[in-house]
Amino acid sequence: MDKSKRSFLKAKRPFRRRLPPIQSGDRIDYRNISLMNPFLSEQGKILSRRTTKLTLKQQRLITIAIKQARILSLLPFRNNEKQFERAKGFRKKKKKTYS
Repeated sequence: MDKSKRSFLKAKRPFRRRLPPIQSGDRIDYRNISLMNPFLSEQGKILSRRTTKLTLKQQRLITIAIKQARILSLLPFRNNEKQFERAKGFRKKKKKTYS
């Protein structure tokens, strides 16, 4: 092959499949909160499959388990720590009285 034709071909890299963070023995359940915490952001949002490196089936099961845990009040819907910090410095305005 000529050098000009080689530049158009992509270099093939060996594909290495990474192991998912959840092993086959781990049970995905709404009661297993320690398993679900790494898949939640600081704000309480469910992280995407791309960032967590889960399989499609695992992501679906994690999502369902997190939603069930939220309904049963095992997990918060949102992490409101920052909101509470802002509320501490908030002062109520006095109402004007007209007399």
